[in-house]
Amino acid sequence: MNRLVWRRWKSRIMVGLMIGAVVVAVAPLLLILGTLVARGAGSINLAFFTQLPVPAGETGGGVAHAIVGTLLMVGVAGLIGLPIGIGAGMFCAEYPKNRLATVARFVADVMNGTPSIVIGVFAWTLIVAKQKHFSGFAGSAALAMIMIPMVMRTTEEMIKLVPHSLREAALALGYARWRTSLSVVVRTCLPGIVTGSLLAIARVAGETAPLLFTALGSQFMSRDLNQPMAALPLTVFTYATGPYDDWHRIAWATALVLIMVVLVLSLLARIATRQRFDVRQ
Repeated sequence: MNRLVWRRWKSRIMVGLMIGAVVVAVAPLLLILGTLVARGAGSINLAFFTQLPVPAGETGGGVAHAIVGTLLMVGVAGLIGLPIGIGAGMFCAEYPKNRLATVARFVADVMNGTPSIVIGVFAWTLIVAKQKHFSGFAGSAALAMIMIPMVMRTTEEMIKLVPHSLREAALALGYARWRTSLSVVVRTCLPGIVTGSLLAIARVAGETAPLLFTALGSQFMSRDLNQPMAALPLTVFTYATGPYDDWHRIAWATALVLIMVVLVLSLLARIATRQRFDVRQ
């Protein structure tokens, strides 16, 4: 009897330790969200999303230029990075023992661990220094470099989860291997690929260091990717380090908008996964 009681107590202690670990892991996120809401929610209104910045020292204004710049640069980065990352992930999954796949897998792992500021310096050397001016396209290229290895590894792992029996059935019906990969394998694991793509977009949407070396930032509305362009992370960095209280207020509000964008993308990724793998359907 005493032994049974002791086992129950050990179980309760371990469950308590795990609950404590969850609380410690979630607490920083809740503190960040609470601080952003407390300091930034009061500054968010319609003008914040539709107006341009006012001259330094004046109050008011918005971040419409940064919202447009972020959408353009992240959108172009997705157009560049997602097809390359998904294609590379498919190749590595379908030909796992190929020497090129092994090298690509190793390079992707190294790039996933590379600080984003290093990628920013590389993009500056490769694009900005040669063009002799900053540009939104250079920012998109830097973000795409961050996105490609993430999407590639996610796609590869998702494809590996597809049962081999599906491939064998398609091949037995006379499908070519490339058609089997696209029509059967990719369709089966598409929600997982979409999830990885959305998470990669959410990751690069909040990057600041690469954009400092490439897009630079701007106080004007610009839709020309060949010119310096504003972005939400750059606005947070510029206004948070500025000398004006109104800039600090806008920085808090912009940070709140940015983290809400990341949160929405993460929720969409979870919804895409749940709709595909929910056992109740």
